[in-house]
Amino acid sequence: MDAGKAIFETVDKLRQRRTAPLVLELDLTEGLTEGPPTDPLSAVLSMRKPRLSDVLAGLKRGRDDSRVKALVVKIGGNPLGLAVVQELRQAVTRFRASGKLTVAFSETYGEFGNGTVPYYLASAFERVYLQPSGDVGLTGVALEQRFVKGALGKLGVGYEMGQRHEYKTAANTFTQDHMTEPHRESMERIVGSVVDQVVAGIAEGRRLDPAKVRELIDRGPFIGSEAVEAGLVDGLAYRDEVYDEVKKAAGSEAHLQYVSRYARAAMVRKLPNPTADGVALVQGHGQIRMGRSGRSPLGGGGAMGSDTVSAALRAARRDDHVKAVVFRVDSPGGSYVASDTVWREVVLTRKVKPVIVSMGDLAASGGYFVSMAADVIVAQPGTLTGSIGVFGGKPVLSELLERIGVNSELVAGGANAGMFSTTRGFSPEQWERVNAWLDRIYDDFVGKVAQSRDLTRERAHELARGRVWTGADARERGLVDELGGLEDALAVARKRAGLADDAPVRVYPRIHPLERLRGAESSEDKAAALARVRIDAWGPLARLSAELGLPAAGPLALPGWYAIR
Repeated sequence: MDAGKAIFETVDKLRQRRTAPLVLELDLTEGLTEGPPTDPLSAVLSMRKPRLSDVLAGLKRGRDDSRVKALVVKIGGNPLGLAVVQELRQAVTRFRASGKLTVAFSETYGEFGNGTVPYYLASAFERVYLQPSGDVGLTGVALEQRFVKGALGKLGVGYEMGQRHEYKTAANTFTQDHMTEPHRESMERIVGSVVDQVVAGIAEGRRLDPAKVRELIDRGPFIGSEAVEAGLVDGLAYRDEVYDEVKKAAGSEAHLQYVSRYARAAMVRKLPNPTADGVALVQGHGQIRMGRSGRSPLGGGGAMGSDTVSAALRAARRDDHVKAVVFRVDSPGGSYVASDTVWREVVLTRKVKPVIVSMGDLAASGGYFVSMAADVIVAQPGTLTGSIGVFGGKPVLSELLERIGVNSELVAGGANAGMFSTTRGFSPEQWERVNAWLDRIYDDFVGKVAQSRDLTRERAHELARGRVWTGADARERGLVDELGGLEDALAVARKRAGLADDAPVRVYPRIHPLERLRGAESSEDKAAALARVRIDAWGPLARLSAELGLPAAGPLALPGWYAIR
């Protein structure tokens, strides 16, 4: 009898749990991951991170689910990029518009540090709480670059670099000792655009006048009591107090469930017909390189391999049940040749079915190259994009080596066989070849921008010259079509393909576990798209790139300090 009673009580609890009110929860302490893991190492590293697509799908479904009463989000210290924050704000705003309670809680929005972007995310919620010991680091936006030309000169290290054109400033940290006028102009416009976006978002979310928000930014950071007085937060409370309040508002029987788990459970309960027409989602994250996608075992982000992404686009293109493709791009760029390889597959796919690009935090330089041929480009206002340009060259270590007593001699068979050696500078003839290479890449890039974006070559060059734009500025100039996130891109794809609003989305390439084990039959096989752990980087400079600060993946790359968090 006791065993039967226990079973009955367990079944009853499960039944109540299936029908009780839900409070969706999102913990951003460890940040977010963009797409599904591409290799075993990525799977381990992203194990505790919610997936952005799951969060967006869960919030979208929760808007129309009568069981879902509220959303509570813990905003942690792990920085999120501005565009991802805008994607989350958009999803939260739509969830809030459905009449459901939204609550943001953080132990601190910047502990004795800048917390502008985390607080910007919190401002989208109906109620904002802060732990009594916390702060609101609303101090604005700053981009800072250090110049090491003087220090390297003292060491005997010089740089011979060429760039196309004046706004392509990635190498300036090595070749200049201050910001050039184009460099400063570009940086000031990026900061100004981002501040405008942050001010508008906070003003709307907190029902404050934009001028008041700008005044508060100049007064920040704020200790907790000051933040309450200024109307930036609704109250000071610990986590247990906030969660108790949310559960009380949702109903006495309410229970918590992570948004991503809620989304996956819904997918399991409503498994789509495997042959139903739908949208393919192809992920392209990290620096662009030739070969397969992967992650370095030594740390750092992943890489977008041209073989992997190209195979995924081919698989989606040849699948008759795929009616449109969404290509999610979050990349600072990298290899020109690899970018061109992916560009070609986008062009071929577009001839068969619509291709929509959804830009993440970064889709610049090579990241813009792989995106520009799409039918529609969707970016967040804070996405950093453009950077249509190129640079290249090498460090020259001859003086440094001489100072430390290292002598280097070269035996070469060919006038230019040693031109990439870092122990000597370029000869005039070699420098001519470097400039011919840079001109060829820039001309090809600008020509394809003009063709893809229906611009004159003169207008494309005017927008290019290596300049980085925010998504908002890029849209005004015709480099981007629409402002929005992944859900918006999927909606555009469904509409263009004539699909229903709830048509399924499938990540490509779709590879069965057995196909992963047996390996690829050929380069046309879906299994050829599998990622791998990577170690190598940029051609002849691979060994020196990490030590000397060069972008690890190649000449079409945005420097790492272009990060707004």
